[in-house]
Amino acid sequence: MSPWALVVAGGVIVGYGALSRRLSTTVISGPLVFMLCGLAIGPPGLDLLDRARDPEVTRTLLESALVLLLFADAAAIRARDLRREEFLPARLLVVGLPATMALGWLVAWPLLPGLSVWELALVSIVLAPTDAALGQQAVSNERVPALIRGGLSVESGLNDGLALPFFVLALAAAGEGHGHPGVGETFLRALLLSSAIGLAAGWTGASLLRWSVSRAWSSANWRQFLALAVPAVAYALCVAGEGSGFIGAWVAGLAFGICLRRVPADRGGRAQAPDPAQVTGFTERLGLLLASLSFLVFGAVILGPTLQHLTPRTVGYAVISLTVVRMLPVALALIGTGLRPASVAYLGWFGPRGLASLVFGLIAFEEHLPGTVLLGDVIAVTVGLSVCLHGASAPFLGDRYGDWFTRALRAEPGLRENALAADGGEDAPGAR
Repeated sequence: MSPWALVVAGGVIVGYGALSRRLSTTVISGPLVFMLCGLAIGPPGLDLLDRARDPEVTRTLLESALVLLLFADAAAIRARDLRREEFLPARLLVVGLPATMALGWLVAWPLLPGLSVWELALVSIVLAPTDAALGQQAVSNERVPALIRGGLSVESGLNDGLALPFFVLALAAAGEGHGHPGVGETFLRALLLSSAIGLAAGWTGASLLRWSVSRAWSSANWRQFLALAVPAVAYALCVAGEGSGFIGAWVAGLAFGICLRRVPADRGGRAQAPDPAQVTGFTERLGLLLASLSFLVFGAVILGPTLQHLTPRTVGYAVISLTVVRMLPVALALIGTGLRPASVAYLGWFGPRGLASLVFGLIAFEEHLPGTVLLGDVIAVTVGLSVCLHGASAPFLGDRYGDWFTRALRAEPGLRENALAADGGEDAPGAR
């Protein structure tokens, strides 16, 4: 890797860090800044970074970021969050996510000729998970009702993990006959074995932390390092067992959070272990930093070369994936909930595609399937468009939707969107 590429990456981090609060209220999002800088240093620009020269840099960075964020997001999810958000996360995940995959598969059929049935399925699955970081203003704007913000946040935190089993099975089916493991072996190793390893790693790490804290034997800083090590160990064990390190890390996060929250209070009413969100704070921040650098690398080594040979079909599918393929399933999932059309449209539009899609796409690309190039191009263009469109529209649409909600609430105090207000909606995950 060129030392000048490191200089540019460090300079972008310094520059964005100095302006981050100011830029957060504008159409210039963090992922957009890093992606554009990546385009500038990639082959079409200064040629400081190239996938052919630095293949391991790209994969290691993207995978490390996703592993940490999968673990941190899963550990932060609380059962009471799902209950407080009422119907929204369950509808979006149980109905909306599978419907998005199915519709994306059907739409890809006529638009992407040359791909096999399972490669078409891969396209739809890879582009199904959402990434709230690409439209952060959409979930951090306090004028947006807590129910909507929390629903989008919980959906984004869980749907990449829920999409993983579909992805590994579709990848195995697409690779069958091309020297890759079959679906049966993949099911056993990637789903069952990896889930067992993740459960053991997460539960063991949290139990050890609980035991240590109850005796005041650990410092606050090293507790965060312990949490950082758990997903790394789970990932490595799963890879050693030829399973899925991502499934292992996600399940480890779920087990870690659940185990820590089972800690009873002592006689003085004080908790005997810290909140999982505090323990995993460093893991999440490091994951966000690596994710930002991932968008820089994405712009340089993936998006830049892709833009040199765009086709109307590729761009067409990307646009449809970000609109129809997302918004129709969301509308279907929310039938009968009482949400107004403005809320359904807001939830449907803010389904950005980000880091999970990039990593899944990179893994599929490296399997050297017959349709690898087209598959990679579609994913790259879709994520690139999402970075631009969702990042730019989040501040404007957040304010516009907030204005609508304020007016509608005056006319109808019992508005469905205001369901969390009576229960202290400020504690909802999306309201923090």
